[in-house]
Amino acid sequence: MYIEKIKLSNFRNYIEQEIELDKNINIFYGNNAQGKTNIIEAIYLSAIGKSCRTSKDKELININKGFAVDEIKYSKKDREGTIKVEISDKKQISVNGIKAKKMSEVLGNINIVLFTPDDIDIFKEGPSRRRKILDVMISQLRPNYLYNLNMYNKVLEQRNNYLKQIKFENKQEELLSIWEEKLADYAEVIYSYRKEFVEKIKEKIVDIHKKITDNKEILRIEYVSNFLNRENFIKTLEKNRKLDIIKGFTGKGVHRDDLKLYINDEEIEIYGSQGQRRSTILSIKLSELEIIKEEIEEMPILLLDDFMSELDKERREKFLEDVKDTQIIITCTDKLELKNEYKKIFYVENRTSI
Repeated sequence: MYIEKIKLSNFRNYIEQEIELDKNINIFYGNNAQGKTNIIEAIYLSAIGKSCRTSKDKELININKGFAVDEIKYSKKDREGTIKVEISDKKQISVNGIKAKKMSEVLGNINIVLFTPDDIDIFKEGPSRRRKILDVMISQLRPNYLYNLNMYNKVLEQRNNYLKQIKFENKQEELLSIWEEKLADYAEVIYSYRKEFVEKIKEKIVDIHKKITDNKEILRIEYVSNFLNRENFIKTLEKNRKLDIIKGFTGKGVHRDDLKLYINDEEIEIYGSQGQRRSTILSIKLSELEIIKEEIEEMPILLLDDFMSELDKERREKFLEDVKDTQIIITCTDKLELKNEYKKIFYVENRTSI
């Protein structure tokens, strides 16, 4: 799988830009705030259907314009295709010229794995950031997962609103069962998918991390959830009603799930060094790469946003050797010297040029 061409109109700082990529390594370098990460964001947007940097689509539109277009032409082993994202008052995504009616029609066309410097924040920002790693990976491979996740969050919001109405407007507590039944239905599907994919990560991550750390560290990942089964979950919600009414939100559920990570049986979030945290992120992403490869039987596209600068020359070459036969898009401030002959280099300065 690889991206052939990127066409941008009024996207961030790109007014009109067309970029043809190499099947192998593509390096975008230049000073900060020139638009390198915008290229990564455009690819991510076409693959996942939303930005990796903002939840507000209008922020993707050039400040002096009223609309933005992000069009990606890609090639897979069995087909070629085009994803086009148009943003104005609303966002519209088209797949091969046909407007997508739901996200399941978009997800899985372009498979990506993204590394960013902010990934290390999974140890600072808590469970929500760690859940996002799972959510993005699973959504690309199981589009039905995203539907259930979105529906769960909508029902969760409705239950939370009704909890406040019970507290301040004396609404009937018994009516909570309507939302609890629905929550349980969606939670069961979400939990099943997450458990499946954490098991897949477990199968990969130990050997990958041993290789990265020269057999010095054993990395263990644990999926933490208070969901056991549908019946138990409904009982848990009923048991916690009084507390939820007082607080005004739902305290138990898959929206509280977490991933715990341990190196040599010590929790990284508490005891891990900066270096151990970086190597853990690398192991997680390489595991994700391998899982997607096995699922779709070809390598996904690897997006490295300001990642390679953190590795010395020897580690860069070793890393690239481990992910060969993969299209890689790299952003960095300095022009990287790499052994690989199959690469394209772009200098970025408020626009893109070769």
